[in-house]
Parts: sequence; C-alpha cells; structure tokens
Amino acid sequence: MPPRTHPTRPLALPGALLLATALLAAGLTGCSALSPFNSCDDTAARVKELRSQPILRSAPEGATVPKDLAAVDAGCVDDSGDAWLYADRVYAFPGPRQKVVDFYRTTAEADGWDLQTAPADQSAPETTAGLCFTKGGDGDALLLTVQFTTARQLEIEHGYEAGPEFDSGSGFEIEVGSETDGAKTGCFD
Repeated sequence: MPPRTHPTRPLALPGALLLATALLAAGLTGCSALSPFNSCDDTAARVKELRSQPILRSAPEGATVPKDLAAVDAGCVDDSGDAWLYADRVYAFPGPRQKVVDFYRTTAEADGWDLQTAPADQSAPETTAGLCFTKGGDGDALLLTVQFTTARQLEIEHGYEAGPEFDSGSGFEIEVGSETDGAKTGCFD
C-alpha cells in the first residue's frame, strides 16, 4: 500500500470549519470578537473632562491665544482604527522656547504630572522635541504633550492661517489626551 501523501488532510476540514465559524460569529457581532480597538461611542463625558484640565489654560507670560483658535479644541479621533480622545490649545509665543519648557516643567509637575523622557533619543533637546508627561493610573490615565509649532504647521494641521502674532516668534500646542477607557498609556509606546 502506498504511503499517505496528505497526513494532515483529516484535520484540514475541521480546522477550516472552525475558522469559518469564528469569522461568521465575528461578522455577526460587528467584529468585536476579533478587534481589540475602541470607538468614539459614548466618549462625550471623558472629552469634557479633558477639556476642563487646568493645564490647558496655563501658559508662560507673554503667550497669547491666536484669535481664531481661542477655544480649547477637543474631541475623539478614530481614523487609525483605535480611538483617541484629546483636548488641545495653541499659543503664540514671542520669547525663547526654553522659557516654555521651563514653565511647563514647573507647572505640570506641580499639578501631579510626571515628565517622561524618550528612551531612544536622549540627545534631542526639549526645545526641539517638546515635552511629554503622564498622570493617573489605569482607568483615569492622561497624557500631556507640549510641542512647538510654526505658522506653516498650523495651516497644515488646523487649516489656520496665522496672523501677525507669529511674526515675532513661533508657537506651541499643548494637548491632554487619553485612551477612551482611560487605560494607562506612555509617551513613547
């Protein structure tokens, strides 16, 4: 008798049926059986909490809020497949970037934020790389970033045509962000 040429064939059909059943069940449940991602559904209360963070209204002396960006922008973005909540504010600042760095290091740390450093590039100065802080634990974790921006970047990212407030310097954007469920997240994850 010739040897069997497909020793795994008896297992192929049950395996295929199991996979088909799993995919069908996932389809009927809106893919929740396969997807670990969160959506923006039912996040209004958490977005409101982010918008009310006092750090968003704290700025170094001399910083001004551009006329058309006066309100805190807040919302939920889920275009990457996993939702992210944010509240941010843009400021114009005529002074040196180091003054912004020093202000937020002091102000954020006094408010319980923990400064994080990038493990990959310790040589990048904060005046270029910006700052990142974390606060809270699993369930109420927040992320705070301070990034420097230019008039051109504001136009690209916000559709904002910067006025004369950016003529004598640059600006910065401060953002408080969170996972939809408040899961702990790091600056460099």
